[in-house]
Amino acid sequence: MLNSGMSTKKIIISACILGENCRYDGKTKEVSEISEKYKDYEIIPFCPEAPVFGTPRDRISVVKVDNENRILVDSTCRDVTKLLEDEINNFIKNNLHVDEIILKSKSPSCGFGTTPILNEKREIIEYGNGIAADIFAEKYKNIQIKDETKLLQTLGH
Repeated sequence: MLNSGMSTKKIIISACILGENCRYDGKTKEVSEISEKYKDYEIIPFCPEAPVFGTPRDRISVVKVDNENRILVDSTCRDVTKLLEDEINNFIKNNLHVDEIILKSKSPSCGFGTTPILNEKREIIEYGNGIAADIFAEKYKNIQIKDETKLLQTLGH
């Protein structure tokens, strides 16, 4: 029974996990177990890339430039960090109060500790956070952030 005097919990989930065809290749990475687990929550789909670049689009990567992580378009080396930061910060302004966050692993936007960080020669030098995961960790300090692989492990998959 929804809204029987109790407010519904809110969760941000990467839109591709929810089945939206918003990935760079126009595909999805749907994980139906996650949608099912949170069916009683208010689910807030999140993808900062699709509204900015459209779908399908060129791939982007996290590249360490002058010791700072930047988001670069693979085909052109165009720095799109600011465009994504603006999109992510606008999303947060509209979703200040959430209870949980589940992000897509390995994504240059959403990866949480699993995103390949490249050097300027495009070699993997470490694994870290995507740009949205970094901003979310800063803005949602008291909210646990998980990626779908860790969540699936807790669900026994």
